[in-house]
Amino acid sequence: MGSEMREGQTFGGESLLVRYINFVKLPHTVFALPFALLGVIVASYKQPVTWRVAILVTVAFTAARFVAMGFNRIADRRLDARNPRTQGRELPTGRLTISQAWAAVIGAMVVFLFAAWALNPLCAALAPVALIWIATYSYTKRFTDWTHLWLGGALAIAPVGGYVAVTGAWSDPWWLLLVIALAVTCWVAGFDIFYALQDEAFDRAERLRSLVVRLGQARAIFAAKLLHGMAIVALVAFGYGAGLGVAYFGGVGIGAGLIAWEHQLVRPGDLSRLNAAFFTANGIVSIVVFLGALIDRVL
Repeated sequence: MGSEMREGQTFGGESLLVRYINFVKLPHTVFALPFALLGVIVASYKQPVTWRVAILVTVAFTAARFVAMGFNRIADRRLDARNPRTQGRELPTGRLTISQAWAAVIGAMVVFLFAAWALNPLCAALAPVALIWIATYSYTKRFTDWTHLWLGGALAIAPVGGYVAVTGAWSDPWWLLLVIALAVTCWVAGFDIFYALQDEAFDRAERLRSLVVRLGQARAIFAAKLLHGMAIVALVAFGYGAGLGVAYFGGVGIGAGLIAWEHQLVRPGDLSRLNAAFFTANGIVSIVVFLGALIDRVL
């Protein structure tokens, strides 16, 4: 067990807590949680935000992400056992049993549904739809090349949920939440294409589908550039629609620079710096956009 290859963003140790943290790649929460809080900030212009709501949003998001990642690991456990990159994960190695995995996923599902119910009736009504969407993602690579967009749509629930959690209603103007959902969808889909580059050979052998398998590395990377360009445009449109100020647009500018740097790191046939492009750059993008909106709100 000690000789297993360990993926990036995992913690050492064999306690049950550490195994669960690695099971769902808890550090990856940094990708979309800031966007959930961005939704909260923009909603605060319409409705005051209490600490109770802020905590419930964070709990709901973390629980939903646990469900999504945990269910994905369960659904893919046999594929993971055959993929050299993922053979060291908790289910293939037996660090967690399937019963332990299901218990944690079901527990997180209950926490998510309770948090949504505690927020407001609209969140409670939308919560089961969100769970179905994020769980279905686990099977999309078996029937569509556009699995990256499905994943993006799953994370796009975060800013929409954050806004609705505060207001209990859809946005005004009506297109505001659609634009931020589009931004997150395109941003996530773009970097998920990067993530899929490392599994191209395995996915082809297993007849799994992705834009990397469909287009090859060079054209898939170009598709990621187009998606990231759309994400930046949508973030700008969201800022104007929400009436955000200079700090937010400065954050978007920094995010655009980080995405450009990300695309310099990864080239067809050279994935040696993929980890920095995938985790470091994208983790900072969501944070700087959120911080820009927060500074605008505070000042």
